Amino acid sequence: MITIFNRKELCITFDMKEQSRVRDILAANKIDYIIKTLNRMSPSPVAAGSRARTGTFGQDTSTMYEYKIYVHKNDYEEAVHLIRK
Repeated sequence: MITIFNRKELCITFDMKEQSRVRDILAANKIDYIIKTLNRMSPSPVAAGSRARTGTFGQDTSTMYEYKIYVHKNDYEEAVHLIRK
């Protein structure tokens, strides 16, 4: 089981195909993972109404979603080796 205390960040990407490639490699090698997806165009709870007020006109939509992939810290070295092949 992966928790906030025993996980390590494997990679961050904005590319859906890349995150899919990494997930497929990890799954094929039976390495547990967690993906955190952040919609960078959604309103920020800190800056209340930021997107609602300014919109997204002119912003690069290829960076709309940020994918953070975490693995158990004991699997980190193997995972790095596998995704860099």
